[in-house]
Amino acid sequence: MLELVAERRGHDVNLNHLPHLASAVDWIVRAQDATPDDGIARGYSLKYDPYFRTAGWQASYPETTGYIIPTLMEASRVLQRPELLDRAVRAASWESAVQMESGAVQGGVIGQGRSPAVFNTGQVLFGWLAVLEYSGSAEAESSARRASDYLTASLESDGHWRKGNSLFAKGETTLYNARVAWALAEAGERLGVGEYREAASRNLHAVADQQLPNGWFPNCCLTDPNRPLLHTLAYTTRGLLEGGRVLEEDRLLQSGILIARALARTVREDGWMPGRYRRDWSGAVPWSCLTGEAQMANNWMRLYLITGDKTWLEPVPRVLAFLKRTQNRSSDNDGLRGGIKGSFPMSGDYGRFEILNWATKYFADALMRHQQILEGTAKDRVTGFSLA
Repeated sequence: MLELVAERRGHDVNLNHLPHLASAVDWIVRAQDATPDDGIARGYSLKYDPYFRTAGWQASYPETTGYIIPTLMEASRVLQRPELLDRAVRAASWESAVQMESGAVQGGVIGQGRSPAVFNTGQVLFGWLAVLEYSGSAEAESSARRASDYLTASLESDGHWRKGNSLFAKGETTLYNARVAWALAEAGERLGVGEYREAASRNLHAVADQQLPNGWFPNCCLTDPNRPLLHTLAYTTRGLLEGGRVLEEDRLLQSGILIARALARTVREDGWMPGRYRRDWSGAVPWSCLTGEAQMANNWMRLYLITGDKTWLEPVPRVLAFLKRTQNRSSDNDGLRGGIKGSFPMSGDYGRFEILNWATKYFADALMRHQQILEGTAKDRVTGFSLA
């Protein structure tokens, strides 16, 4: 348990983002190589996980492999590693190979059944769109259209998705599907299909309609709607602000701003944020959700780039420094070294004793985005980094 002792102390921080970025990307590369296909392992568990029935590397996860694709594409440019671009293209082709006949993407990891999942479909859509924009791939375009058709057809008359929703939702809507609507809005823009944009707008307005005056959203969690995860709150934030940007609907952008501002107020001086929140934005747990922290750093930077308001950057260095302290770059364990854990401390309830591919992805995105802001080169690139 020496790794757990070291984790509590915190790890060495380099003021330069690139060493941390390279280590995170190397972890993602090992996660792809750990699977028998071109998907990316869901994560690495330091303890036996009864749900996945394994310790160590887990099976390929279609959902998060999809939105890691733009991250690999941008990291290829930043780190000058062309092999990362090849990995991204291979991952997108694998996603097409495992896409369901309906156009949906399955829930869960490979080997756990093939039930259609709305949220997962939206996340893989980002990867197909990024590859399409980069190469004009006919395969990626076909998969993107089929996924978008599935999402549009399954949206209900009130603007919410219920069929194909999270198993934990038990037939109810989950408002973090706003991130699915953003994907659909991007597809409408890039594929020239107005029906996709209209469906995205209906969902995003239905989400915004449920927002409380203080920015709070109900039904915004995988497991506990009264104490939602920072992770899913961050999903909702990004969906609203990017959906508002693509659709040019200020009401949606303002809804995203309201929740982003409320969360910014909760960042401690050391960069720590609660992993779950109560309705009054007080912290509900003593651990942090590292995925959510990295997501919010990206969200605040995107708001700066969209609005030009530099105050959005204020919490970002603190949060990035905190995340860096949780990254172990020296371990002999290939599944731990360079990756980002689910929680801090590692015993927290989100991704307990796991290193997660999506936490590592959002950390890498935040480092690259912040570096570009510092250099004055930040913009949405043709590689699809706007989709990361």
